[in-house]
Amino acid sequence: MPTVTALLSLLRAAFRERQQLLLENAALRHQLAVLKRSVKRPRIEDSDRLFWIFLRRRLAEWRDCLHFVQPDTVVRWHRRGFRYYWHRKSKPNKQGRPPIGWTLVYLIKRLSQENVLWGSPRISQELAKLEHDVAPSTVAKYMVKHRNPERVQGWRTFIKNHMPVTAACDFFVVLSHDRRRILHVNVTAHPTAEWTARQLTEAFPGYGSEPCYLIRDRDSIYGDVFRRQVKAMGLTEVLTVPRSPWQNAYAERVIGSIRRECTDHIIPIGEKHLLRVLREYVDYYNTARTHHGLGGDTPVTLKRAAVPARDVVAGPVLGGLHHRYRRAA
Repeated sequence: MPTVTALLSLLRAAFRERQQLLLENAALRHQLAVLKRSVKRPRIEDSDRLFWIFLRRRLAEWRDCLHFVQPDTVVRWHRRGFRYYWHRKSKPNKQGRPPIGWTLVYLIKRLSQENVLWGSPRISQELAKLEHDVAPSTVAKYMVKHRNPERVQGWRTFIKNHMPVTAACDFFVVLSHDRRRILHVNVTAHPTAEWTARQLTEAFPGYGSEPCYLIRDRDSIYGDVFRRQVKAMGLTEVLTVPRSPWQNAYAERVIGSIRRECTDHIIPIGEKHLLRVLREYVDYYNTARTHHGLGGDTPVTLKRAAVPARDVVAGPVLGGLHHRYRRAA
């Protein structure tokens, strides 16, 4: 409103007589002088700034009419307006990935909170199973950052995993190279060549399930009994070079996964207890755990729906050490 009043006064002054105009200017200057003595700093709005920027371009003696601020201040307003105008005009269009919804952000935070052992690639693959295509970098942006990732479970989970009291130790795992599927796992406190050979027959019970080649290291437990069993089953042994575990990388990797994601967080009370825990983990490993080498799929291929899941139900594995996720009914 002050700016509009000033403009109307300017138009009215154009049609006034010169003498009346001089007297009115004198009266206005006197009132401004009085206000300048009583008001330390006047309140200036954007409309006032625009008025003086306009007057500066139209009136040659604008500096003589200016009293409430310095002339350099008006020049600074004008330059600031130019900078703002060109900044808005040259502002680039927004590019990059479209933002994800808050529902998906909440789901990312939920998965990272419930599974402390999972990183952003693992959560991204788990979301892909639920028909949510999210890059690992986006997951890393929204996932919960844990202060101490080694503390992955509470006392309730620990006690649930130790309810059945037994005694044992882990020794033998048979893995299929085709889909990284664990075919057999067993434990014993006294491993022998006979026991090892028996695990091979349990892993491949016949009916054409035997592979053509069997890769193994040079451990002394694979004695004559084991080699005769392998030959009787029609398998060809491929022995790795001594001290070269990378030549049997798939088996070494799955043993490392079992250690990091299962046995490092459980104190086995006995052989049966450890065997029960390992079998529960192997079932989760084969049917629910995603794998980088399988493009985020599981060893037992999952059937995926065409529509993303709106609500997700979690099923605890090993007392809550891991979780399975499926669509809510």
